[in-house]
Amino acid sequence: MIVLKVYRLQTQIRKRRETMSSPVHSGLKKHRISVSTVVFMIFCLCAAGAYGIEDMIPQAGPGLTLVMLIVLPFLWSTPMGLVASELGSAIPEEGGFYKWVQRACGEFWGFQAGWWRTVSIYVDNTIYVVLAGAYFSSVVHLSPLQEYAFKASMIIVFTYINIRGIKDVGFASTAISMLVMLAFALVAVIGFATWHSNPFEPFVPPDQSLVQSIGAGLAIGIWMYSGYESMSTMAGEIQNPQVIPKATLITVPLIMAVYILPTMGGLASLGSWNQWASEGGLSYSDVVSNHFPILGVLFVLVAVLANFSVFNTYIASGSRGFFALAEDNLAPKALVKCSKDRGVPYIAVLSLGAFSLLACTFPFQVIVVVDVMLFVSAYVLIFISACILRVKEPDLERPFRIPLGTKGLIAMCVPPIIIALLALFISGADYFLGGMLALVSGPVAYFIFKRKYGGLSKKDPALHPANPKTGLAMGDTKRMAWMSGLLTIAGIIALFFLPWYDDPQPYAKVYGSEGFFDTLMDGIRWLTMAFGLLTVAMVIIARRVEPGAIYRG
Repeated sequence: MIVLKVYRLQTQIRKRRETMSSPVHSGLKKHRISVSTVVFMIFCLCAAGAYGIEDMIPQAGPGLTLVMLIVLPFLWSTPMGLVASELGSAIPEEGGFYKWVQRACGEFWGFQAGWWRTVSIYVDNTIYVVLAGAYFSSVVHLSPLQEYAFKASMIIVFTYINIRGIKDVGFASTAISMLVMLAFALVAVIGFATWHSNPFEPFVPPDQSLVQSIGAGLAIGIWMYSGYESMSTMAGEIQNPQVIPKATLITVPLIMAVYILPTMGGLASLGSWNQWASEGGLSYSDVVSNHFPILGVLFVLVAVLANFSVFNTYIASGSRGFFALAEDNLAPKALVKCSKDRGVPYIAVLSLGAFSLLACTFPFQVIVVVDVMLFVSAYVLIFISACILRVKEPDLERPFRIPLGTKGLIAMCVPPIIIALLALFISGADYFLGGMLALVSGPVAYFIFKRKYGGLSKKDPALHPANPKTGLAMGDTKRMAWMSGLLTIAGIIALFFLPWYDDPQPYAKVYGSEGFFDTLMDGIRWLTMAFGLLTVAMVIIARRVEPGAIYRG
């Protein structure tokens, strides 16, 4: 009898998984989108130009910046592009990467990936608004109030485009991407034509070690080469979602060229590596304006449009992330509401626009501190999920399959996971503390939403049984204990590593407070102690509330 029940449950699970390949999402409408349009949308999600690298050059050094721009694609973005292509072709669902991790690792970890990456997209959008405002104010003198009014007006415009649907988003992305590619091709041509200095010298800033320089530039570098999975959240609205993996493979080398060639040419032409900056310093526009002043002004305007084009596409991606969470009863149900005429999750779209209106007053550096750790943690879960699904579901239909065996896939995924872990520690105490606090929001939000809305247990209680003692899924308290334990270990490592590695002086300059580094270390110390106590508490709770077989497993 027990064997028969197990067989029936396994049959139900298999049938449900078979039907997951083409889920129906109430309210959404499907659109015919071409490969070229998706290429331009992914280009906007990942790059829309080399803007942001200006801050990496003085922090890491010109030579190391160029080396990182050349090497990181092979260790970071190309593996993610390939993984996103394979998983996106196999599981072309609305919600994308959230659904991949959910299928591989379960509801809890799927929520963490969906929450971390979607929240990071909300923060990302603010970054692009801040950069756009900085570029515009470099050619048009604006008071702080006028600059905010400009940013707010653009937020409203592109939020409206998103309310109209992904076809309009794709049209705007295509038009702006063509302008951006033309502009950066011009920078590369002029830069190489006026070459007068070695762009690789100095390799690192004279007052920094190689390790410190890598740490200073790595966070921006991996941020610049991220976003290939973001288009996947809209797969449920595209008639042929297989255009997404095809477009991803085209976009990876395209973005490499847009980053590397103009940066190399610009440094060779302008030099003055320590004066480059996204705000108030040398930038790609100066390469053009030194020879063609009028074109230099036009280039700045293209920069403004480019950053808002990233904002435009990330509204589409981020809103679908929360839509998918809400559809699984893991976020407020209002986020599922779609407009009847266009099939757009308009509440989720408006929430992104509203957040940007509030957060765009913060400086670029402060926003990146919170952003980087969220998306690299989500990336780690995506890489792990790709490996798990190769083992767990070897027969899953994969229209695009990475031409590697399971061991080869695991070997490919190890370097980006190591880079993500390195970024956690060598980006500095402020990044570490801000990132750890941001990561904690994942399990806290899961606990609240799972108990309030029911999660997958409400959709299918037989397949996803709830623990009546906790209101969570079976084994969730054990998973929370694991997560708090990992954060405790990370905190202990940081308490020994950061005082040896980090230089306290820059913190006083950046944050305007002497002893700020010591304040950050105190925060890490107290947070680590809190995680340690939480781990012990969660282990005790798990022993009491989880069924014995699940706890031992």
